[in-house]
Amino acid sequence: MDMTVNSLTGQTPFTTADGSSIRSILDSSNAPVEKQSLAEARLSANGATQRHYHKQSEELYFILEGEATMEINGELRKVLPGDGILIPAGAWHQIRASQDAPLQFLCCCSPAYSHQDTYFE
Repeated sequence: MDMTVNSLTGQTPFTTADGSSIRSILDSSNAPVEKQSLAEARLSANGATQRHYHKQSEELYFILEGEATMEINGELRKVLPGDGILIPAGAWHQIRASQDAPLQFLCCCSPAYSHQDTYFE
Protein backbone atom coordinates (compact mmCIF):
# COMPACT_ATOMS: atom_id res chain seq x y z
CA MET A 1 0.00 0.00 0.00
CA ASP A 2 1.24 3.48 -0.88
CA MET A 3 1.61 6.22 1.73
CA THR A 4 -1.25 8.74 1.84
CA VAL A 5 -0.49 12.29 2.98
CA ASN A 6 -3.13 15.00 2.59
CA SER A 7 -2.56 18.69 3.27
CA LEU A 8 -5.22 20.56 5.23
CA THR A 9 -4.79 23.57 2.95
CA GLY A 10 -5.88 21.51 -0.05
CA GLN A 11 -9.25 20.54 1.44
CA THR A 12 -12.51 22.34 0.66
CA PRO A 13 -14.60 23.31 3.73
CA PHE A 14 -18.18 22.11 4.13
CA THR A 15 -20.82 22.57 6.84
CA THR A 16 -21.76 19.49 8.85
CA ALA A 17 -25.30 18.65 9.93
CA ASP A 18 -24.52 20.14 13.39
CA GLY A 19 -23.43 23.50 11.96
CA SER A 20 -19.62 23.48 12.21
CA SER A 21 -17.33 24.30 9.30
CA ILE A 22 -15.22 21.23 8.52
CA ARG A 23 -12.28 20.47 6.27
CA SER A 24 -11.77 16.74 5.90
CA ILE A 25 -8.12 15.81 6.25
CA LEU A 26 -8.54 12.07 5.77
CA ASP A 27 -11.74 10.15 5.03
CA SER A 28 -13.12 7.88 2.33
CA SER A 29 -13.75 10.87 0.02
CA ASN A 30 -10.05 11.74 -0.31
CA ALA A 31 -8.03 8.70 0.83
CA PRO A 32 -8.29 4.90 1.09
CA VAL A 33 -9.74 5.19 4.63
CA GLU A 34 -12.16 2.47 5.73
CA LYS A 35 -12.95 2.83 9.45
CA GLN A 36 -12.46 6.42 10.58
CA SER A 37 -12.25 10.07 9.58
CA LEU A 38 -10.08 13.01 10.60
CA ALA A 39 -11.18 16.61 10.08
CA GLU A 40 -10.40 20.13 11.20
CA ALA A 41 -13.42 22.02 12.53
CA ARG A 42 -13.94 25.73 13.14
CA LEU A 43 -16.53 27.78 14.98
CA SER A 44 -16.70 31.58 15.08
CA ALA A 45 -16.45 33.38 18.42
CA ASN A 46 -19.54 32.45 20.48
CA GLY A 47 -20.51 29.97 17.75
CA ALA A 48 -21.78 26.52 18.70
CA THR A 49 -22.66 23.22 17.13
CA GLN A 50 -26.27 22.13 17.36
CA ARG A 51 -26.70 19.65 20.24
CA HIS A 52 -26.72 16.14 18.77
CA TYR A 53 -25.49 12.56 19.08
CA HIS A 54 -24.20 9.80 16.80
CA LYS A 55 -25.56 6.26 17.12
CA GLN A 56 -22.51 4.70 15.47
CA SER A 57 -19.53 7.04 15.73
CA GLU A 58 -17.29 7.53 18.71
CA GLU A 59 -15.59 10.93 18.43
CA LEU A 60 -12.38 12.47 19.66
CA TYR A 61 -11.94 16.25 19.68
CA PHE A 62 -8.54 17.90 20.10
CA ILE A 63 -8.54 21.65 20.75
CA LEU A 64 -5.96 23.54 18.67
CA GLU A 65 -6.89 27.21 19.18
CA GLY A 66 -9.41 29.12 21.25
CA GLU A 67 -11.41 28.20 24.32
CA ALA A 68 -14.79 26.54 24.50
CA THR A 69 -17.41 25.00 26.72
CA MET A 70 -17.97 21.31 26.01
CA GLU A 71 -21.23 19.65 27.01
CA ILE A 72 -21.60 15.87 27.05
CA ASN A 73 -24.84 14.38 28.40
CA GLY A 74 -25.51 17.50 30.48
CA GLU A 75 -22.01 17.81 31.99
CA LEU A 76 -20.26 21.11 31.15
CA ARG A 77 -16.51 21.66 31.12
CA LYS A 78 -14.23 24.44 29.86
CA VAL A 79 -11.74 23.13 27.27
CA LEU A 80 -8.49 24.75 26.15
CA PRO A 81 -5.77 24.22 23.52
CA GLY A 82 -4.09 20.87 24.09
CA ASP A 83 -7.22 19.24 25.55
CA GLY A 84 -8.49 15.97 24.09
CA ILE A 85 -12.16 15.08 24.56
CA LEU A 86 -13.80 11.66 24.23
CA ILE A 87 -17.41 11.66 23.03
CA PRO A 88 -18.83 8.13 23.25
CA ALA A 89 -21.27 6.91 20.61
CA GLY A 90 -24.81 7.74 21.75
CA ALA A 91 -23.74 10.69 23.96
CA TRP A 92 -25.56 13.98 23.47
CA HIS A 93 -22.99 16.73 22.93
CA GLN A 94 -22.39 20.34 21.95
CA ILE A 95 -19.34 22.59 21.85
CA ARG A 96 -19.51 26.40 22.10
CA ALA A 97 -16.59 28.72 21.38
CA SER A 98 -15.87 31.48 23.90
CA GLN A 99 -17.11 34.99 23.14
CA ASP A 100 -13.51 36.22 22.73
CA ALA A 101 -12.09 34.17 19.86
CA PRO A 102 -12.91 31.57 17.22
CA LEU A 103 -12.35 27.90 17.95
CA GLN A 104 -10.26 25.46 15.91
CA PHE A 105 -10.18 21.74 16.73
CA LEU A 106 -9.53 18.33 15.23
CA CYS A 107 -12.32 15.78 15.10
CA CYS A 108 -11.69 12.07 14.65
CA CYS A 109 -14.68 9.76 14.16
CA SER A 110 -14.81 5.97 14.14
CA PRO A 111 -16.64 4.80 12.15
CA ALA A 112 -16.23 7.78 9.83
CA TYR A 113 -18.48 10.84 10.18
CA SER A 114 -21.68 10.82 8.16
CA HIS A 115 -24.65 13.19 8.06
CA GLN A 116 -26.94 10.11 8.32
CA ASP A 117 -25.45 9.23 11.75
CA THR A 118 -26.18 12.67 13.24
CA TYR A 119 -29.36 12.91 15.36
CA PHE A 120 -30.98 15.99 16.91
CA GLU A 121 -33.50 16.69 19.67
